[in-house]
Amino acid sequence: MKFMDQFIKLFIVFFAFQHSISAQTDSLSIKRDTLVFGEIKNDTLVKETIWQKLKYDARNGANGFLYTFAQPTRWDKKDLAYFGGALVGTGILYLSDEEISGFFRRQEKDIPHAVSEFGFRFGKPLVNYGLTGSVYLVGLLSKNEKIRYTGVLMITSASVSGLLQQAMKTVAGRARPSTELGHDYFDPFNGSPAFSSFPSGHTALSVTTCYALSKQFSSPWIKGGFYVLGMVSPMSRIWEGAHWASDVFLSTVMSVAIVECVDSYLKRDNKYKLSPEQSKNKISWNVRMGYNQVGLVGTF
Repeated sequence: MKFMDQFIKLFIVFFAFQHSISAQTDSLSIKRDTLVFGEIKNDTLVKETIWQKLKYDARNGANGFLYTFAQPTRWDKKDLAYFGGALVGTGILYLSDEEISGFFRRQEKDIPHAVSEFGFRFGKPLVNYGLTGSVYLVGLLSKNEKIRYTGVLMITSASVSGLLQQAMKTVAGRARPSTELGHDYFDPFNGSPAFSSFPSGHTALSVTTCYALSKQFSSPWIKGGFYVLGMVSPMSRIWEGAHWASDVFLSTVMSVAIVECVDSYLKRDNKYKLSPEQSKNKISWNVRMGYNQVGLVGTF
């Protein structure tokens, strides 16, 4: 529990840094959303403050972060098949990396500068976290549960994918196409930018952000728009010679899986009221009894 408390504190500090709001240790249960104080509009309950919501979201983000990294221990046959397919796809592209890279790099001169600039900027941590943090801040201050949830999903997913891809980059030490050393040149733990090709960090951030946003809409046209937007950075990294196609492919697959995992965790036990039915004033009252105490708790 000491480690958990320290981890949650770090996540709260992260949220506070994004929005210039300070935070402290949370007192909510991590197992289910049973609160004595909530934002239900009921005279018997005290309305949640921004303070409390920030701590609640930080705790959900921290738990979602850990849940996602522990997910491989719960994989079933479907998950293993997805993982195997990702490895096979990466392997196929790996064999063709030289040809694919050469083709795309020859097209760079025909790509509008604005598109290339957007692809580069959108995948940068500063810009990406600025966007995800802004979405969360809007939801928090406007008391819009869905936007607030989307912000938590985006920040948590980006944090997971960012840490994972950075660790893989360091271990792999794959040379970038621009070094002209070839697609099969690896220098593990080199640490220099020239040997940080596998996987693609720009792809990880841009895809997690756009895929998380796309999940909030039912229209296939809007979803498709976000998919296209999310792939601008990955494609730009190939034609600029910063990454191989296999780097981008694996990062894309990983990012989608991470968003799905975090989304699944955040939607467990109705942590956020995302549907009209959930927004109604529905409270289930339960009697809690223990040593020397009897209590009435509202669960919603």
